[in-house]
Amino acid sequence: MPERMNGIAVSVHNLTRKFGDFVAVDKIDFDVKNGEVFGFLGPNGAGKSTTIRMLCGLLRPTAGEGTVAGFDIRRKQEEIKQHIGYMSQKFSLYGDLTVVENIRFFGGIYGLESRRLDARLDWVIEMAGLREHRRSMTATLAGGWKQRLALGCAILHEPPIIFLDEPTSGVDPISRRRFWDLIYELSARGTTVFVTTHYMDEAEYCDRIALIYRGRLIALDSPAELKTKRMQEQILDIVCERPHDAMYEIDALDCVTDVALFGEGLHAVTADAAAAETEIRRLLDEKGYVLSRIESITPTLEDVFVSLIEEADRDESLNGNSNIGGIIGANGGGAR
Repeated sequence: MPERMNGIAVSVHNLTRKFGDFVAVDKIDFDVKNGEVFGFLGPNGAGKSTTIRMLCGLLRPTAGEGTVAGFDIRRKQEEIKQHIGYMSQKFSLYGDLTVVENIRFFGGIYGLESRRLDARLDWVIEMAGLREHRRSMTATLAGGWKQRLALGCAILHEPPIIFLDEPTSGVDPISRRRFWDLIYELSARGTTVFVTTHYMDEAEYCDRIALIYRGRLIALDSPAELKTKRMQEQILDIVCERPHDAMYEIDALDCVTDVALFGEGLHAVTADAAAAETEIRRLLDEKGYVLSRIESITPTLEDVFVSLIEEADRDESLNGNSNIGGIIGANGGGAR
């Protein structure tokens, strides 16, 4: 497996998938390193799940090339399936089986012999915190337990790479945090984790993040680099009374590119934070809004992603069918 020997778990070049005339994934390039927690983010319909299906050997690419665990995604789909774990965003276990029955069922699918399966079954039970519920019907479990059980079943055979498609969707924040603790443990042991999520706080946990939009990769870098280097505009954090009303007043200022509700306040995007702050203070005072705080801050990932998507839209609008991928970060091509 040459790619894994070179420290690369997943590598794709010009990966493309069309459905008729619709281009779901459009010439994307990236590498994922061994042991990396790699976040794959994008709006609904951006091409995330289609990409994962190609990487897992479930869907044949229309064009381009790639390897997973060193195996060609076009010709070695069955070998790939033996070397990966996959957890879909839909709960994929059988609700009418007990916890133990589900684990044994998936162990049989992976061809685990009885002694190894018994050892792995015990590990999953402990990892998921289900010792008191091992005989419970899976349908009766709380969401967090279900997610950890699904993860355990996906990695029963100890694959070197796991694909997690929106793994924490619909579970409470504490369960999400515990789930990510498990992801870190797997990564520390050398497992490569390829994860999609729509939670911005979860994206912060990734070593690197790829942002896909309209089938094209528009950014790839670490969370810190994306927040400090990829966004050209500056962000003002504004806390004032009646923020929803104030948002429309501020949005009319020429010095403000965009403004949106953020928590209990507002985030205003501007090319010149100092000048915009002066104008916003003047405006709010004139309009009778009480201003509690206004300060320049480091952009959040949400700010960055909104900015990158708007940049991609402007680029496409100006240049027609332009290469959106041209705004990708310096790490976009990976170690090819």
